[in-house]
Amino acid sequence: MNKSSILLTVISFLLFASFTPLAGVDAASDAENELELAEDAKSAILIEQDTGTILFDRNPHEKLPPASMTKIMTLLLIMEAIDEGTLSLDEKIRVSENAASMGGSQIFLEAGEEMSVTDLLKGVAVASANDASVALAERIAGSEQAFVKAMNEKAKSLGLENTNFQNTSGLPAEDHYSTAYDMAMMSRELLKYEKITEFTSIYEDYLRKDTDKEFWLVNTNKLVRFYPEVDGLKTGYTSEAKYCLAATAKKDDMRVIAVVLGYENSKARNAAVSSMLDYAFNQFETEKLYDKGDVVTEISTLKGDRKKTNIITASPISTIHTKGQKLEDLTTEYELMEEIDLPIEQGDKVGTLFIKNGEEIIIEAPLTVERSVHKASFFTLLKRSLQEVTVFE
Repeated sequence: MNKSSILLTVISFLLFASFTPLAGVDAASDAENELELAEDAKSAILIEQDTGTILFDRNPHEKLPPASMTKIMTLLLIMEAIDEGTLSLDEKIRVSENAASMGGSQIFLEAGEEMSVTDLLKGVAVASANDASVALAERIAGSEQAFVKAMNEKAKSLGLENTNFQNTSGLPAEDHYSTAYDMAMMSRELLKYEKITEFTSIYEDYLRKDTDKEFWLVNTNKLVRFYPEVDGLKTGYTSEAKYCLAATAKKDDMRVIAVVLGYENSKARNAAVSSMLDYAFNQFETEKLYDKGDVVTEISTLKGDRKKTNIITASPISTIHTKGQKLEDLTTEYELMEEIDLPIEQGDKVGTLFIKNGEEIIIEAPLTVERSVHKASFFTLLKRSLQEVTVFE
């Protein structure tokens, strides 16, 4: 592989009339002073998923108890384990006495009971079950304490400086806190696993079907039923935290995340989040530039088990602007890492895609490989060398 610096520029977008990509968003930075949104929240934020752009916020970095919104991070680590293949949806998990002893919201697991990961995941995502959260945490990390350590490490890796977890469930605990901003960023990361909304969008279902212990699940997030575009994420309530909610909704190509903390009742909380979602969909729109997995370029990997590999987008890439604005003079550039050592696993960052408006960089997005590339065997390298000699002759 050529380890010299690779810098390639592709001029790929010459799109329609005048455009200042963040013009509408700049106006939104003072939204808390101009908009009647989430007025009774202790903290609130509204972001667009693909770009991470903040459309509205109110005290977004105030440290507060997140209650069961904690389970957003719990779900994130569960989905990571499933994606990595260390946990499967069909696997049966034996419930420990510790998991079965959890109070608060629960699906009434019994010690020694076996339940599939799919059903436990439904318990967490739909019913906010503390016992299911602990059962999954123990399976993944060996203990709830080890899992909580992984939760805090993940928060740090995401650059979230105002979050600290003491448990997987959000039950009241000293020094257990987060912020609206941090919860929105966790939600954004969780939603990269598109399968999660297959669980969080369920309004009602049953566990232990066709048994005398059948259990009815009803989603604690009522917006799943009453706001058509909402397909997740997580509610929260304790006497200290009051009523909290992180909700996500998708309309056309735009997905947004709204987070509120500290409401006195669920009706006011749900109404506030609905108004935030209405504001996002009424005032803003996105322009999809790349889908996840779109090919950006190709590189040679001569010492790998494949000679060439495609470089792709690691996630969808969009611009966001106020409705009625048009796009023009957008360009893209991509820069690959100077040294890319083998093996390269799918998902590893190998470069960055830059979306520019004129000379201003408005989006930076990671690039990865389409398929993993491992070191070629001695015989593969020998065969290639002989083929090159033959061609030369």
